[in-house]
Amino acid sequence: MIVLRSPRFKKAYKKLDEKIKKQFKQKFNLFQKNPRYPSLRIKKVEKHRNIFEASITKSYRWTFEFIKGGVKLRVIGTHDILKNP
Repeated sequence: MIVLRSPRFKKAYKKLDEKIKKQFKQKFNLFQKNPRYPSLRIKKVEKHRNIFEASITKSYRWTFEFIKGGVKLRVIGTHDILKNP
């Protein structure tokens, strides 16, 4: 699977606490094995046809879009990122 990271994702990821980074890596590994894994709680972002969100914790999310052969990670952070995915 091709994994692209937007500049916005890279910048936001650097600012995360190490604990959240570790949890993201675990969740992303699950995502790569099975994007429909229940604990990811993946759903479309409202008003955005091709953008999805996935859960890291109750407070933290990441957004992404499927691309040919993989996925593009758009942004990561608290639930507020959904205001501008």
